[in-house]
Amino acid sequence: MQRTQPGVLKRVELHLKRMVKQVVISHHQRSNAVLFSDTTLRDGEQMPGATLEPEDKLRIAHALEEAGVHSLDAGFPASSESDCEAIRKMVGEIKKPVLTCLCRTTYGDVDAADKVLKGHPIHKRGVSLFCGTSPLHREYKLNKSKDEILNLIADTVSYAAERLAIVAFSPEDASRTEPEFLCQCYQAAIDAGATTIGFPDTVGILTPDKARDYVRQIFEDVPNISKALLAVHFHNDLGLAVANTLACIEEGAHVVQCTINGLGERAGNASLEEVAMALALHEDQYGRTAKIDTTKLAPLCQLVAELTGIPLALNKPVGGSNIFATEAGIHQDGLLKNPDTYLPFRPEKVGAEGIRLVLGRHSGRRAVAHHLEEMGFQPTDEQVLEVLEEIKRLPKGSVIDDPCLKDIAEKIMKR
Repeated sequence: MQRTQPGVLKRVELHLKRMVKQVVISHHQRSNAVLFSDTTLRDGEQMPGATLEPEDKLRIAHALEEAGVHSLDAGFPASSESDCEAIRKMVGEIKKPVLTCLCRTTYGDVDAADKVLKGHPIHKRGVSLFCGTSPLHREYKLNKSKDEILNLIADTVSYAAERLAIVAFSPEDASRTEPEFLCQCYQAAIDAGATTIGFPDTVGILTPDKARDYVRQIFEDVPNISKALLAVHFHNDLGLAVANTLACIEEGAHVVQCTINGLGERAGNASLEEVAMALALHEDQYGRTAKIDTTKLAPLCQLVAELTGIPLALNKPVGGSNIFATEAGIHQDGLLKNPDTYLPFRPEKVGAEGIRLVLGRHSGRRAVAHHLEEMGFQPTDEQVLEVLEEIKRLPKGSVIDDPCLKDIAEKIMKR
């Protein structure tokens, strides 16, 4: 009986792997779902002052898993032993999301990622390669020609694809790369085995219309685009990262790369919680589904703020402490009658504690009466007005907490 040659068996094995990959990719493309890829633990941590210890990263990874993210950018193994330690803690512990590691287009980075991910299920581990492609990066950073860049992409993506089932490639500074060359880079990466291609607006210069145009051109001019998923990654230097992300979702992007609280380099990245809530509230517009449990978002924002030491702005969308708080009398009156009068969504939608009627110079009678009744007082309308006037006479910056309100009420009600 004739034996099958080892080389033939290897080619058959590779062919079967590619078929399985294509089935998975095609499934995601047809599903119409938006896959959330969180990069808080890698790009978010690059924000000055946001350093996380390995145990902190594991806690955040668990919270992201509970929230329903599809993949985690777990770290950059070649950059530090701390990143390696954090990733090793996640291996086998984080069950649902895909774990990916950032790599430059070098064999050594791929080997480091492959090593640190050992023991994790093969369909749940991958690498994300990047290489500068813009004229600025080619000339001043890499000193390479276009042909050299294309060869480097093909070589390292192919090397990674032989070792890992999931391989993403992103051209760094894509938004300042010549569109024709950008599409050539994507074609080379997909031909070499990339399962996802990324479009990063590395310096955050795009507007929604221009971001949309780039994505449209990628879908039209990359001939083998059907063999890969398209991910988008926006920085927030113009305050447009979320808007750009949503524009690309409308154009058909499959994966969105975000961070919790919008952490990241310079002005940060697209905020995961903001993108997720926009999709949840406007499903009629976007026509896309997402497996994010929005009730986990507010606690997740607080956890990341606590562990990174980067506090949330009071007015930060979704997670900020003022989102469900108001001092304005007209708003307080409306909220007491029906919370939907002055809220885009209820606190429980994002797992927040509840509405806060803050007492101050702008408050109205209804809010004061509500607070007093909750504290056990039964004031008359006249007494409520007296308490309100006393509050308005307090110095600027005074905090009207329960002890303060109690003192005021007791003095007035003893008259």
